[in-house]
Amino acid sequence: MKKLQSEIVLGNFHSILSESDTWKMGGFPLPDGSFHEFREPEAVVIVRNDELYVRVNPFTKTHPSVQFLDNAKHMYYSKEPVKVPEEGSITFKWKMRSRPIGANPGDLYDGFVSVNLLDFTTGAALDFFAGNDQYASVYAVLPFPGVQVPDTNKTRYFCIFKEESAFKQREWNEYEIAYNRAADEIIFSVNGDEVRIEKNVPIKFNEFTVALGLMTEKDLSPEGSTSLHGQGIIGEWTPMKISIED
Repeated sequence: MKKLQSEIVLGNFHSILSESDTWKMGGFPLPDGSFHEFREPEAVVIVRNDELYVRVNPFTKTHPSVQFLDNAKHMYYSKEPVKVPEEGSITFKWKMRSRPIGANPGDLYDGFVSVNLLDFTTGAALDFFAGNDQYASVYAVLPFPGVQVPDTNKTRYFCIFKEESAFKQREWNEYEIAYNRAADEIIFSVNGDEVRIEKNVPIKFNEFTVALGLMTEKDLSPEGSTSLHGQGIIGEWTPMKISIED
């Protein structure tokens, strides 16, 4: 029988602009010594009823050569990572809402709201992306700038998306990601229903930085970014409940 060991509520959105001990702007240091910050200069941020609202219209951030830096337009990171238990499971549960503005119909990756669980010790990530009429669960190991991905005799880098449309479009939905390190298992759930299970996960997650994002996911071309055509988005999040069981 599983026993609840601890529970954390990650919210404190009223202090998000001051970069308190809870949240900071996301981004990555670059080899030339500069820092690529995921901050849209015209973002509108509202906090009410303990919920975070961020509106960007239009997107303006791009990067010409690094895919992840081009994808994330505006993003907040949790100030401290959440440690993964050696045994038992850790579960992240929250609600979010996505309302794209001017995005291409039927194209989730033209503009979406995200929660990303990022392990900067391994390059691994677990995500939910929500768009206008679709959402996707995401399981990945990525070449984040400055992150050393462990050697493996299997495919080292990958990003597996699974798209679904059975959710409340443009409304609040509840998302959940549960990870069991000892069992090498990930379970994704939406509105209380399991929508994806990954078994025999080939990498051990050690900790998760929680990221809240407004993003696109459009492949770079030889000429650079292809992600902008005047579209934008409104994203909303509730505080996240993080449960650790043994």
